[in-house]
Amino acid sequence: MKAKVYVTLKKGVLDPQGKAVMGALKSMKFDEVKDVRVGKFMELELNGASKADEEKRLKEMCERLLANTVIENYRIEIE
Repeated sequence: MKAKVYVTLKKGVLDPQGKAVMGALKSMKFDEVKDVRVGKFMELELNGASKADEEKRLKEMCERLLANTVIENYRIEIE
């Protein structure tokens, strides 16, 4: 079973990496860009337990390691 985890900064949290990317895009004349937020994307191969069990385990992984839940949100997709 394959899972995808998307981690993004919560609204209102300063994103210096996003600002740096935005500045670079503007300097390259991509003036249509209004804002950039940088996040993380992870793909995990799982040992095929039930989807409900895997979702529970993935949430635990996100809460304990993959996301800093104080400043980040996460979203899980299981295929």
